Amino acid sequence: MTLWKGRVEGQLAPEVWELVKADDAELFPYDCEGTRIHARRLADAGLLSADELAQVEARLSELDASMIEESDEDVHSAIERLLGPVGRKIHAGRSRNDQVVTAFRLWTADACTEAKAGIEALVGVVLDRADEGAETVMPGYTHLQRAQPVTLGHHLLAWVEMLDRDRDRFALAAAHAEPSPLGAGALAGTTLPLPKVRNSLDAVADRDFALDYLYACAALFVHLSRIGEELALWATAEFGFVTLPDSAATGSSMMPQKLNPDVAELARGKAGTAIGRLTGLLSTVKGLPLSYNSDLGEDKPAAFAARRDVRRVLAALAVLVRDLRFVDERLEAAAADPGLLATDAAEALVAEGVPFRDAHEQVAGAVRDGVFDPDSTAAESASARLGDVRAAVAAARARFQAT
Repeated sequence: MTLWKGRVEGQLAPEVWELVKADDAELFPYDCEGTRIHARRLADAGLLSADELAQVEARLSELDASMIEESDEDVHSAIERLLGPVGRKIHAGRSRNDQVVTAFRLWTADACTEAKAGIEALVGVVLDRADEGAETVMPGYTHLQRAQPVTLGHHLLAWVEMLDRDRDRFALAAAHAEPSPLGAGALAGTTLPLPKVRNSLDAVADRDFALDYLYACAALFVHLSRIGEELALWATAEFGFVTLPDSAATGSSMMPQKLNPDVAELARGKAGTAIGRLTGLLSTVKGLPLSYNSDLGEDKPAAFAARRDVRRVLAALAVLVRDLRFVDERLEAAAADPGLLATDAAEALVAEGVPFRDAHEQVAGAVRDGVFDPDSTAAESASARLGDVRAAVAAARARFQAT
C-alpha cells in the first residue's frame, strides 16, 4: 500500500520500488504509539468519534511488525491499512514527514534508555572487579611505558568514569528527542484544529536528536575500544595480566593452542564503524534545504545498526570482565620495578626542602647510573597517592544507584 497513489497512475518500476520501499519495521511499535497520540488529538478536535477512537486504540494494541506485507511501502502505510476503514481518517492533519520523525524520536528515546541500562550493567561488573582489586598493585602507564604504581581497582575506576560520561550523553540525547513534531504536517502545519509546533519547517527537517544519539554511540565505542585494547594487551603472553575465560574467548581454526580476545577486539573494531555512522549522517544533513527531503531516510539504518552494536558489545564485555581472571602475581611483579618509584623519591626530596628540578635531576641521575634504591614499596606508594580505593568504589556505586 502507498499513501500517494491518488497522484501517480500505474505502478512504479520494480527497480524504483526496491529503492523507495523503506526497511523500517523496527519503527513499528513507535509508529503505533505516535498514531495513538495523533488519534486522541483528532478526537479532541471532534474529527474522530469516541467509537472511532476506541476502534483505533483497540486495533493498535493488536498489531505487530509481522503483519507488514511486501506491498506496504513503509510502517506508516502498513498501520493505516491494518486499521481498516477507520484508518482512512487517521492521517488527517498529518504527513509522513511529521509522522516518521515522531516515531523516530520515540525510538531514539527508547534506544537511549536501553544504552544507559547496558552501561550500568557493565559498570556494575567493573565495580565488582575494582573492589576485588582495590589493593592489587600494578604499573600505571604513559606512552605504554611503565610510569608509576597504581592499584588495579584504581585503573578499573578510570573505565567507570568514561562510562559515566557516556551515560550522561545518552541521557542528553534522550532529552533532545522528546519534543513532538506532530502538528507540523508536511512542512507548514494544518488548517485543522490540532496542537501546533513551535516551527513546522524545523520540526520535520530536524535530525539533531539522531546526531546526538549517534555521537553518544560513537563516544561510547571510543571508550569501549580503549577498554578492549587494554584487555587485548593484558591477555598477551608479554603482559600476562589476565587469563581469558572460556565464556568470552575463541580458539583458532588452525592453531590448537590459541585463545583469542575476540570480544575485546570487536569492541575495538566497531568504534570505527560507529564513527562512520555519525560522519555519514552529518554529511547527509549538512547541505539539505528546508524542509523535508528523502535524503533524511538515511538516518534510520545507521541508528538501527548502532543500537544493535551497543546492545551486543556492552553485554558481551560485561561477560568478559566478569569472568576473566586477573593474574595478581604478574601485576605485582611488574609493579615491583623500582623505577616506578622515581617520582615518589623526587617528591620525598621536595618534602625535605629540595627544589623539584634539583630533586628530579638527582633521582634521574641515580636511575641512569643504576644506583637508584627507593625507600618505599610500590604498594605503600600507591596507597599514599591514591587513598582508599574501596571507598572510591563505594562512592561510584552509590552514584550509579542514585540515578
